[in-house]
Amino acid sequence: MRVTVDVKGEATHELDLEQLSTSGGEPRPTYADVLREVDLSPHEVSVLVDGRPVPEDQPVESEHVTVLRLIKGG
Repeated sequence: MRVTVDVKGEATHELDLEQLSTSGGEPRPTYADVLREVDLSPHEVSVLVDGRPVPEDQPVESEHVTVLRLIKGG
């Protein structure tokens, strides 16, 4: 499955879930795996699916993910 990751105010990424390596031996990629692939930490962002936050340890089930940065700049 292909996933579009829209980092609000920044870039949009297209990822192929079959190509992602998973962490912790999970059989399916999680939202944390998606964040790692686009060089973001779960500590600095919120992941939204259909406008609702999802836990980063949940397996990816949506073809479109929105990422909001919580911290930016200094």
